[in-house]
Amino acid sequence: MNEQYVLDLREIDQTQVAVAGGKGAHLGALSRIEGVRVPEGFCVTTDAFRRTMVQVPSLDDALDRLSRVDPDDREAIRTLSARIRRTIEEAAVPDDIAASITGALAALGEDAAYAVRSSATAEDLPTASFAGQQDTYLNVMGTPSVLRHISRCWASLFTERAVTYRRRNGIDHRTVHMAVVVQRMVFPQAAGILFTADPVTGNRKTATVDAGFGLGEALVSGLVNPDVFTVRDGEVVARTIAAKQRAVHALPGGGTQEVTIDAERQEQPALTDAQAVRLVRLGRRIEAHFGRPQDIEWCLVDDDFRIVQSRPITTLFPVPEAGDEEDHVYVSVGHQQMMTDAMKPLGLSMWRLTAMAPMHEAGGRLFVDVTRRLASPATRDGLLEVMGRGDPLVRDALETLLDRGDIVLSPPEPAPGGPPPGGDSTPVETDPALVTELVERSEASVATLRRDIRTKSGPALFDFLLEAFAEHKRVLGDPLSMQVIMAGMEATWWLNDKLREWLGEKNAADTLTLSAPGNITSEMGLELLDVADAIRPHPRVVAFLQGVDDENFLDELPKLPGGTEARDAIEAYLDRYGMRCAGEIDITRPRWSERPSTLVPAILDNVRNFEPGAARRRFEQGLREAQQKEQDVLSRLRALPDGDRKADEAKRMIDRVRTFIGYREYPKYGIVSRYFVYKQALLEEAERLVRAGVLAERDDVFYLTFQEFHEAVRSQQVDDRIVRQREDAFRTYQALTPPRVLTSDGEALNGAYRRDDAPDGALIGLAVSAGTVEGRARVVLDMAQADLQAGDILVTAYTDPSWSPLFVGITGLVTEVGGLMTHGAVIAREYGLPAVVGVDRATRLIRDGQRIRVHGGDGYVELLP
Repeated sequence: MNEQYVLDLREIDQTQVAVAGGKGAHLGALSRIEGVRVPEGFCVTTDAFRRTMVQVPSLDDALDRLSRVDPDDREAIRTLSARIRRTIEEAAVPDDIAASITGALAALGEDAAYAVRSSATAEDLPTASFAGQQDTYLNVMGTPSVLRHISRCWASLFTERAVTYRRRNGIDHRTVHMAVVVQRMVFPQAAGILFTADPVTGNRKTATVDAGFGLGEALVSGLVNPDVFTVRDGEVVARTIAAKQRAVHALPGGGTQEVTIDAERQEQPALTDAQAVRLVRLGRRIEAHFGRPQDIEWCLVDDDFRIVQSRPITTLFPVPEAGDEEDHVYVSVGHQQMMTDAMKPLGLSMWRLTAMAPMHEAGGRLFVDVTRRLASPATRDGLLEVMGRGDPLVRDALETLLDRGDIVLSPPEPAPGGPPPGGDSTPVETDPALVTELVERSEASVATLRRDIRTKSGPALFDFLLEAFAEHKRVLGDPLSMQVIMAGMEATWWLNDKLREWLGEKNAADTLTLSAPGNITSEMGLELLDVADAIRPHPRVVAFLQGVDDENFLDELPKLPGGTEARDAIEAYLDRYGMRCAGEIDITRPRWSERPSTLVPAILDNVRNFEPGAARRRFEQGLREAQQKEQDVLSRLRALPDGDRKADEAKRMIDRVRTFIGYREYPKYGIVSRYFVYKQALLEEAERLVRAGVLAERDDVFYLTFQEFHEAVRSQQVDDRIVRQREDAFRTYQALTPPRVLTSDGEALNGAYRRDDAPDGALIGLAVSAGTVEGRARVVLDMAQADLQAGDILVTAYTDPSWSPLFVGITGLVTEVGGLMTHGAVIAREYGLPAVVGVDRATRLIRDGQRIRVHGGDGYVELLP
């Protein structure tokens, strides 16, 4: 093996991360860009690191222990990582490596001062920047000192923060190696950081320059507040000049020190506007070379910029590919569907193929382009109205863009024929038979799909599925279905608006819709109470379920007294609802039938917190409350002027909402039922690919699109590198928070509540289910980890229908995402739970176990002492 211990930076390019680490590879690439000046230097390669570490036999045992440490045990990580660092720093550098480094220093000038900088192989990557995780040493003088600091850089691979960062990003310690960059030191008048995209808003057309006097360490360490220049379209559009009282300067004999800046200079800008614009122009050249926005460290030496580092900005949400240069405005599909998690490629492509509108992918999420509808006065108001009903924050974000006027909305194309988006608004009669007919149509369609798909395999399966997707969209777009859904929603809005106007009643429909018939999602929650009833009488079954840790527990149940009855109850539940799961719009997510242990915590909560027959009693109680509310409202209306007419109108709307509002939940059930049929057939094809040696694992197909999966079955070939790259990208996307609204410039907007009617310190949201409740907050991010007691208030990021089994055991609901007619809101109203949705960062601002008060009718949450 031909090992190279030292490489000149000019010999390195961005493909050589394995040899030079992320920083070294980027600096090598930077040195090749015309017009970009990088301080000269060399890289001590990862070969030198590995060769030196081989001489440390105790390192393997220490790494084994580190890999077994609980990632939350900070003290153990701190102790072990410190021990590893000491071991590395004390290891002797082999003579031939030391000689190579000494020769490289002689070529640069042994009397020079150097910057010695860590460059790990898992650093400055597109998916993980590792910014600030390893060490840099400035103004190092003399060969012995350089060698000593190279060892310190190697050791910094195991700082506590670097070890923790790797664990959180799923990176094995043994796969990461350390190179070290040694460069001639530059002594700048000013230094700082350039972001070629706005790191706060994400706007790719706006660059931000942070600048301070002296070395950049003063800014990086937080010693001073920087001057901030905002540059767009070749000019400074905003600037903030800070009082820069301190700076870091190099010492003549090596090292650095903090110095106080003369009072008359403290508020002088570190850069001129012309210099800031010139720097951004240079940054755009670097950005173009690397193909993505960059976080660039720079120094100003005699009016000349030197670039000392460039890394990708990993926190920006990606932008959908539009295929043109026009401005576009996108709205998040996930916020409408109550599933804001990243989706895998197969899930994304399947949803796009079965959706009723064209969708665009970015960051593992889907977005709808609303630019044309915003541009047209004929459709803009309707779009804003629909968005506002669903999520007021989306409407506010869109109105913010429109009010600013900095998005150029292209003239709309002629509207296509047919009904407007949202379906035929022709009113329907209040006839329960319509709902029965729609449900029967859907069930027949799913039954036909199950029957016909059994005989399909290989490429023929994919051709069949494309036809099935057309039927899927036909059922979903059934005009009668859309009319019934709209009838229920519009009746809800009418009742809330009119009863507030006539009687001063807020959110009256919340009580009037309690225990509405035919709601498949609320029935799902109540039926899990019935499952608990079948299990509660059998103590050994309950004890067994408390220790469930795999998916074979259903086979074990019949061995226990009462276990057969328990298994039958769970399996009957799965027969009806087993296609559901959290994040169910992503076909790749494990369904309850595939992972029934997900339901066990909710079943055990129901066993503990309820008495037998609770499901029936809850439904009957809700029905009585709704009937009493109806009688109260109608009698009060009749006492008003023109009261008989108002009461008659209200009665028609009450009948309409109770007839149709339950159906609002059924189409999603139908979609997910079809999805499970598709998934089972596709997984059989994946198993065939595994048996043929085409795939390493069945679930690898989740990282292929539907079209790529089809081609893999046809050609019996899959590029494993694509699968691994998609896996890495998905892991990165999981860490990103999708915005409600996104522009083609990359600006992320989440909107704001324009309200002043809540107490100071309250968390503002959207009122979706009336009532006020006080209790213990349980912050739950994974339904399978839920541990709820009677009286708890559920706080979570979002609730799709799969969460409804938890609703029967709580007294209130708070979510970060949601709207008036989204699933969580509908079920909260049906169960009579006070609920506030759309509460920004609720799962971070509310502590698990904290007492809170939920004002479901007014839309805010109080944090109690």
